Amino acid sequence: MKKLFFLSLALAFVGCSTSPKKTAADFDAYLEEAYQETLALYRLPSTYLGESRYNDTLPNYLSKAFSDKEIALNEKYKAGLAQFPDDILSEDQRLSKQLMLWEIDIALGDKKHLKHLMPLDQMWSFHLSFGQLASGQGAQPFVTPQDYRNWLVRVEGYLAWMQSAEDNMREGIEKGWVLPTALIQKVIPQLAQMVTDTPEEHLFYAPIKKLPATFDEADKENFTAAYTALIQDKVIPAYRRLHDFIAGEYLAAGRDSSGYDALAGGADYYQHAIKRYTTTSMTPEEIHQLGLSEVARIRTAMEAVKEEVGFDGDLMTFFEHVRTADELMPFDASQQVIDNFNAIHQRVIPKVNELFSLQPKTPFEVRRTEAFREASASAEYNAGSLDGTRPGIFYVPIRDVATYNVHQDEDLFLHEAIPGHHFQISLQQENTALPSFRKNLWYSAYGEGWALYTESLGKELGLYEDPYQYFGMLAAEMHRAIRLVVDTGIHAKGWTREQAIQYSLENESESEVKITSEIERYMANPGQALSYKIGQLKIRELRSKAETALGDNFDIREFHRVVLESGCIPLALLEEKVNRWINSLI
Repeated sequence: MKKLFFLSLALAFVGCSTSPKKTAADFDAYLEEAYQETLALYRLPSTYLGESRYNDTLPNYLSKAFSDKEIALNEKYKAGLAQFPDDILSEDQRLSKQLMLWEIDIALGDKKHLKHLMPLDQMWSFHLSFGQLASGQGAQPFVTPQDYRNWLVRVEGYLAWMQSAEDNMREGIEKGWVLPTALIQKVIPQLAQMVTDTPEEHLFYAPIKKLPATFDEADKENFTAAYTALIQDKVIPAYRRLHDFIAGEYLAAGRDSSGYDALAGGADYYQHAIKRYTTTSMTPEEIHQLGLSEVARIRTAMEAVKEEVGFDGDLMTFFEHVRTADELMPFDASQQVIDNFNAIHQRVIPKVNELFSLQPKTPFEVRRTEAFREASASAEYNAGSLDGTRPGIFYVPIRDVATYNVHQDEDLFLHEAIPGHHFQISLQQENTALPSFRKNLWYSAYGEGWALYTESLGKELGLYEDPYQYFGMLAAEMHRAIRLVVDTGIHAKGWTREQAIQYSLENESESEVKITSEIERYMANPGQALSYKIGQLKIRELRSKAETALGDNFDIREFHRVVLESGCIPLALLEEKVNRWINSLI
């Protein structure tokens, strides 16, 4: 899954001019001014985009003052958009206006709920992404002396965020908005890793261990002393306080329930989350029933593969065989896992041109997930910088190489790398025709839906020749179909964590350890897991519609261009776009 961070939370747009007449050119200028104000407000997204101007600051995203500013700005921007009537805008500008209004609606909707009272969890929260920056392996640069000075200031902002996180969680205890106990237990060791005996052992000391040789000795000594003092006097004590609070008072207040339907106002939040992540108005019950239908369909396809390989036993037994077969766990060194993904890359390159006329220039790499977050991490894609100097990165967690199972590696590569997230995100960032704010928009139903759709392209790309790899694709699709059932089950139908785990075990080949981690992921972030299958089914539906309507005139390269060229957009807007393309060719 791709991390675009705070740009997807809310987009800021400047207020309206008093000029009585507006033009299309005014609208373009408005977009750019709005985008720049957004970066100035949130600061950190600029770093992820490879820009340096705000690298030395970090707002306290959890403070009431910051929240009030977000609300006021978005309300002003919503009023300002009315100054640009649709009849003065081009088709693409009207799409941009629709996207702005969607973003504002979601941002203001966020503020109606109490999700901010649970700011930490084991997978999605800021303490994990900030740790990536601190490691020196993420978007925060550590190249020049100014880079090293910038980080010293930015950490101070993070320390303020940590205190606000504790304050919010204390309020959450009072209002009954607390994490389930099972999730709290996963956060505790993450924080414990940050309470080291010496500064030199701390993750935040990593940039000092790789001070550039070009620095003069005075700078090296000064930075070493400054980082040591910051870590020893402020960072470690802050992590110790937060750890002790989480492991003590907060853990004692943890809830036994698993879903948001157990919280006051939780059902309303879940419906909002469904809108945010699927970009639809579907109800939990509609999604639950769709999931049950998809699970049944994919089980039938899995049975066919089981028969193809000649396995004697039922599907549950076959799942266990796939989980434990020695031949599917061939590695004894972590680098072999990375090498295998690089080999898959080389195999798909010759076929990519046959399916895609649009391809990105941004390079990409496969890396192992960092140790401090590997235990709870899933495979994921992190976008490259806007200028392409920082590659897109496919992170792979390798918790135990001896039990690393390869049967889904081809499928996983298509999803996270090529032609999945790396293509979609990089093309969006590289598209000079898009206004700046659209280069970084993220709609999970589109982005994750696209990535899941690309998993089905394996045979067209020369993969899935091994039936176990094809089964891996079915297993991955089943995994996403199960999400429709268990996410809605947990958050709208009173399912327990254990019920959701058991349902998954009965319908997919993943290990219980991984399934448990996945279920806890859904518990932490309601609705996000729904986006994959909802988006994939819509893109598949649109492709089938185009193939039927156009017949011999259907061109898969053109279909993919139409889907990709506008970047991330809500599914309803994508459907309108594809329909216009189809009608233009009939």
